[in-house]
Amino acid sequence: MDTPVFRERIAASSAVFVIGVAGDSGSGKTTFTRAIREILGDDLVSTITLDDYHRYDRTERRERGVTPLIPEANDLDLLADHIRALKRGERIMKPVYNHDNGTFDQPVPFQPAKVLILEGLHTFFTPDLRSLIDISIFVDPDPCVKRLWKLRRDMEKRGYAREEVIAEMKEREPDYARYIAPQRRFADAVVQIAYSGYGAEASEVRNIYRVTVLQKKLIRQMMEIGLSLDLGELLMLSDRPFLLEYGISTVDGEEMSALTFDGEINHSAIRRLARTLGKQTKAEGIRVYCDRKYVTAGEVAELILAWRILNRWFVLQGDADRTGRKR
Repeated sequence: MDTPVFRERIAASSAVFVIGVAGDSGSGKTTFTRAIREILGDDLVSTITLDDYHRYDRTERRERGVTPLIPEANDLDLLADHIRALKRGERIMKPVYNHDNGTFDQPVPFQPAKVLILEGLHTFFTPDLRSLIDISIFVDPDPCVKRLWKLRRDMEKRGYAREEVIAEMKEREPDYARYIAPQRRFADAVVQIAYSGYGAEASEVRNIYRVTVLQKKLIRQMMEIGLSLDLGELLMLSDRPFLLEYGISTVDGEEMSALTFDGEINHSAIRRLARTLGKQTKAEGIRVYCDRKYVTAGEVAELILAWRILNRWFVLQGDADRTGRKR
């Protein structure tokens, strides 16, 4: 009998697998879990944005003189209770923060999928929250990149004036350094984003960045899906520049492997990984690689993170199978 493909195994699992993503507002948290959403599909993946667990609306924060980055401005205990309930397969009534007007809408029923993504400022802030997360990612763009992204998002999608966004970023800087940045040390993977070494125009106009995926050492690697890059294809002459670099970096006192990409890479260099992921998950049409000759460094990073996430699920499930216990 054929071994069930990965997606079928996740669908049949009794466990809820929790992916935690932390970082500042506008740092690209949603972007770097895009591949795993597309690989597994909406029926297997649900997302909670931690902004929904703010204690105060926009007016109240202004009156109190606090930013959302202060932990006390968020109901992290309720969040942890809700995650526990979701991991038990229970439905919750999730609060809803409305970014359009800065107030709260009525809570909505929320049913967990097999994979639950948590995105927000304080995802790893408490030991209680950290104990509920199966794999953790911290998104850490350079300040200049974060400024560009936040201006674009808040002006284009949330209707803020440029001056408002700049003033808010300045106000938030001390709280980010005190409460958000220290969570980086709890992450299994850290994604650093900088302006491309091939010029600011590449980043600001063509969305090309220098992206480094830093990872803690893997305990075990799953056998079904290997992380394959075709060095032969990488060494072929290309009409667009790219960079691939591997090293060891120290992040918050801990050594992590560092895989860096910059520029645009011919998709043939990573097609084996994309095809293997597609075959094992029945997701042959991974969008970031459909009908594309080149992919950006950020898109390659998305795929590598998806591989790391699937690897973690496999290891945890294998441990549960061997012990005969539910995760």
